[in-house]
Amino acid sequence: MHLKLAAAKDGRCGELTRLPPLRPFILAPSAGNFKSPPRSKLSPRVPPSSILQPAAVLPQVPFAVAMSHPTTQRITGFPAPLASASKGPTRIPPLMTRDEIEALIAEGRNIIIVHDQVIRVDPWLKYHPGGDKAMLHMVGKDASDEVDAYHSFEARQQMLRYRIGRIEGRWTNFPPPIQGGVYRTRAEIDAASHDAHSSKDISPSPTTSRAPSPIFDDNDVPGLRHRVSGKDKDKAITGNASGSVSPASSVHEDMDGMSYLDTVTREHISLDLEKYPSPDEETQAKIIVKYRELHQRIYDEGLYDCNYWAYAVEVTRYTLLFMGMLVGIHFQQYSIGAFCLGAMWHQLVFAAHDAGHIGITHRFHVDTVIGIIIADFIGGLSMGWWKRNHNVHHIVTNAPEHDPDIEHMPLFAISHRLLGSLRSTYYERVMEYNAVAKVLLRIQAWTYYPFLALGRFNLYVLSWDYLLVGRGPKKGPAAWHRWLEIAGQIFFWYWFGYGVLYKMLPDNWSRFTFVMVSHITSSPLHVQIVLSHFAMSTADLGPQESFAQKMLRTTMDVDCPEWLDFFHGGLQFQVIHHLFPRVPRHNLRTTQKLVQEFCEEVGIPYALYGFANSNKQVIGRLAEVSRQASILAKCQKAIIESGNYSGVHY
Repeated sequence: MHLKLAAAKDGRCGELTRLPPLRPFILAPSAGNFKSPPRSKLSPRVPPSSILQPAAVLPQVPFAVAMSHPTTQRITGFPAPLASASKGPTRIPPLMTRDEIEALIAEGRNIIIVHDQVIRVDPWLKYHPGGDKAMLHMVGKDASDEVDAYHSFEARQQMLRYRIGRIEGRWTNFPPPIQGGVYRTRAEIDAASHDAHSSKDISPSPTTSRAPSPIFDDNDVPGLRHRVSGKDKDKAITGNASGSVSPASSVHEDMDGMSYLDTVTREHISLDLEKYPSPDEETQAKIIVKYRELHQRIYDEGLYDCNYWAYAVEVTRYTLLFMGMLVGIHFQQYSIGAFCLGAMWHQLVFAAHDAGHIGITHRFHVDTVIGIIIADFIGGLSMGWWKRNHNVHHIVTNAPEHDPDIEHMPLFAISHRLLGSLRSTYYERVMEYNAVAKVLLRIQAWTYYPFLALGRFNLYVLSWDYLLVGRGPKKGPAAWHRWLEIAGQIFFWYWFGYGVLYKMLPDNWSRFTFVMVSHITSSPLHVQIVLSHFAMSTADLGPQESFAQKMLRTTMDVDCPEWLDFFHGGLQFQVIHHLFPRVPRHNLRTTQKLVQEFCEEVGIPYALYGFANSNKQVIGRLAEVSRQASILAKCQKAIIESGNYSGVHY
């Protein structure tokens, strides 16, 4: 039997009534042309699907749901197709077992689970506008909340073209292969099943999920030595909750370096387990239910609607700053002109960030072009490079071996784990803790602001590397963006390099001063970007941790008065932004109140610091890692002096 959600006359949810069984509907590939109706025209608004199920059960959104108003759009789950769209015979997607999905991944297929649907993303990897790595970090996992948060109505429809089956019940996440997950082949699964039957053990039901296979063998994955097998990982996570791990300060100098780093890792995991809800499936399922309810509420309250009047004010501010640059140059006040240009760049990046998240018009190509005009044509920075980098950051926030936003060796390290020469899955190279890093990391709390002041020069290099090498999509809907960006880069260096620096300024010293003042003036942006993450947790609590809890555990918000919102450009609401990245910037303050209520309800701490205190937290974290580097050096020195290399980890 199917359930129908009857709406009351006042538009609120009515009671559940029984309907006769409906014929399953399969969305054809051509259905991607379907356009969602404007939110303001959708009536009545539909509450979250989780009200149809007990709160303790993870709400799996069905592919087709009969509702009182079939055109009603949801913000979570796959869109319910129009009844009139069903033509001809339909088929039910095959029910797939966990073993079948594991075997496919072992064969090299890239499979993700989205609202009970088994999606094979291999054909789309090279076309994905956000890059392939963001998708690879979801392989073997239930990516429902990530898909809902980052993709539009139309994009979620297109995803169904790659559906190969469905599952029943709650999905237990595998660690993705890119993160060291190891999967069994069909033959290995059959052999294990045969052995289980022979020993009269109870074998898994064909429609239920089996526990994850052993994962994260340290010897198999270079650079991921702190990963352990699935069973051992569970023991590490649950066994440290007592807080019995020795603090770093009590580590004996005769301990070898890697053992010391492992001890600190266990300590950090233990601290997170004491502070945050348990990462077990039952607890996380309840958090997911509440998160999806919150997501629908945010949509229903109109917080996805962009405030274009606010952008009119933004454009006015940009224009005044650009005019200030011209006036300063005209009256030979070059430093004032440079300051105005740097301030304009600083402010423009916030709008580019909005566009990169499809948060202005909610149309992919329109917002992307807006972002390219701002970033490439006016700012000289590659929008494509930023999106490729930033999308991965949003998926694996603060993971030392995966998140490029915290991988700044040898300049900075915000995690002791980087002292172990981790291999970056983003850059596909080992981040060596070499002689240069050993010097710079000792003083990183002092060099932090000077290096960030010069950060824009590094972004120029990264932008050209991305465009010239062609690291973005070479096929698909985003392929042409590269050529528009290259045109934008040429335009930027013409108007700024030739038009301003060469033609408008009289001598080389004036040019040097203009460049340095303008670039340093824009550098508070780099502080604002890293402020919300550098002081937060970098511990890994396992693949079962929910998207919502991980974002709240690895991100902080910056408290500031409303009149100062223009200076921070939405980056003061990074917790809110990470949970709901497509919510327009000017609605984040209102959304913050709803998120705080959610955190109180589910028991997740909400990190909120003032701007000065946030900076203190970051400097404190940098100093902490510097101390850990000193202790590591003492451990290594003691081992060398003693000549006792037995049991030393390499």
